[in-house]
Amino acid sequence: MRVQLTPVEVLIGLGIVVALFAVWRASARAAHRASEATRAGARLMSLTGRVLLTAATIVGVQWIVIVNPGNTVLLLAVLAVPALLASYTLTRALTVTTLDTPQRRSRRR
Repeated sequence: MRVQLTPVEVLIGLGIVVALFAVWRASARAAHRASEATRAGARLMSLTGRVLLTAATIVGVQWIVIVNPGNTVLLLAVLAVPALLASYTLTRALTVTTLDTPQRRSRRR
């Protein structure tokens, strides 16, 4: 038994193969974008948790020192150290040195 295809049927078959390949590529790209977005969200949540824990620790120590007055040097130290940490963090956060963008695997040289 011999299969005979007309040129139109061959073109339709090739069109279907190309369409399936395009759909496969598009879904792979969408999955890659989704995984990048998930990683970025996880980094943000991790950073948020660390910031909140550090802030709670600083506030707790400051509260203990302020509630029990008596040592002015200790009070100034407890207020100055978080201010220095915050200024350092804000300076680093507001200083843009590089772009955090994903790089393509193949670079043209």
